[in-house]
Amino acid sequence: MNRAPSSCSPSSSASGQLTVDAVVALLERPLLDLVFEAASVHRRHHAAGAVQCSTLLSIKTGGCSEDCGYCSQSARFKTPVEREALLDVEEVLKSARAAKGNGADRFCMGAAWREVKDGENFERVLQMVRGVKELGLESCVTLGMLNEAQAKKLKDAGLDYYNHNLDTGASHYEQVITTHTLADRLDTLDHVRAAGIHVCSGGILGLGESTRARAELLHQLATLSPPPESVPINTLVRVPGTKFEQNAPLDWTVVVRMVAAARLLIPDAVIRLSAGRTEMTEEGQALCFLAGANSVFLGDELLTTPNPDPKSDAALLQKLGLKALARDVGAAAAGA
Repeated sequence: MNRAPSSCSPSSSASGQLTVDAVVALLERPLLDLVFEAASVHRRHHAAGAVQCSTLLSIKTGGCSEDCGYCSQSARFKTPVEREALLDVEEVLKSARAAKGNGADRFCMGAAWREVKDGENFERVLQMVRGVKELGLESCVTLGMLNEAQAKKLKDAGLDYYNHNLDTGASHYEQVITTHTLADRLDTLDHVRAAGIHVCSGGILGLGESTRARAELLHQLATLSPPPESVPINTLVRVPGTKFEQNAPLDWTVVVRMVAAARLLIPDAVIRLSAGRTEMTEEGQALCFLAGANSVFLGDELLTTPNPDPKSDAALLQKLGLKALARDVGAAAAGA
């Protein structure tokens, strides 16, 4: 994956390359002006009334050796999360069938691993991916770091998307994670892209980062070549026992600004309003949808953190006149 800066930005340097300073300026624009411009771009690239719906299942919970300061599944923190072994294939496919019945068209599976290790467990994950594809769902996994050969096996199994978030900007990275580097994350994205799998990568807000660190994150994502097809915007869920459990709640306007800026910088991506929605009002979420968010997770839990009740999601989408987007899975897998 080429990490050179791109020239398709709303504000660039004299050389035509997007700069971090330009992204900072974008994030600091008057909120309604920013949302208006992002909404206009969104409507030129996407169906304005459609929202893509996904379901996320934890297929292996807890016991991760990483020290990500936000994560309830890190073995380095004492959190309410209990360690669980990798689920059986049929149990996962049962959940996938239920998700499809509830309106999801993408099924995402997450394992609390630092990295993929070859062997029985990885082979089981490959079976899960094949099974999800046979159900006619888009497939996505997040398994930690992986190498080229493992990425190719996932592609051969039919995987559509690999999620590997960059989490935060480079200047703030070591304040959040010390057991791997940002370069490690980018290497995995390179392997995913080389295998022909779509990239799902975003970040987490509310980790004590500055506006500039948020700009660094968006700049890093936007200047990947090509940029991610899927960009999750998460807000910290303050889990007892984690490093950031005492962080102050994030102002809702920060989330709206990040969604709008992501839409302007990566106009073709699906922008996912992900973790932390339980702390947002309906009005705040509505402004995010207006600014370009066009995907949500259905279900009452995201891995191990709470998610809005499915009934409340359905009611909100109905209020806003938004409908679940029925995607052509075959076309998505082919890169359409």
